Amino acid sequence: QLHLVESGGGLVQPGGSLRLSCAASGVSLDFYPIAWFRQAPGKEREAVSCISTGGYNTGYSESLKGRFLMAKDDAKNTAYLQINDLKPEDTGVYYCATKDPAPGETGSCRGYGVAGVMNYWGKGTLVTVSS
Repeated sequence: QLHLVESGGGLVQPGGSLRLSCAASGVSLDFYPIAWFRQAPGKEREAVSCISTGGYNTGYSESLKGRFLMAKDDAKNTAYLQINDLKPEDTGVYYCATKDPAPGETGSCRGYGVAGVMNYWGKGTLVTVSS
């Protein structure tokens, strides 16, 4: 069974950086793209980004444009989300997620920006940006 575990959250000052990790078990990230979502207090969960099986980044958040980078280490079966120049409005719980690929899907991030279609979620890691 597929499990996702996030880590790397914490308290960061504005302007700082964080690298979040998403460790997968039960399946290989060679076959599953990984998407990141975040949920700020009192707000709906929003899509942040996705990394395809081939390592291609897709961004979904206009507010994070130019400030994020995703990577993956296939040997560790782990995906990473680096966020730079953090702002107080980046505060929230960050989740990684994925879904079982549909027949014919090639490992791209197409459709991975929609929380409702994700089958598997981690429990999240809290990021707090504050001085």
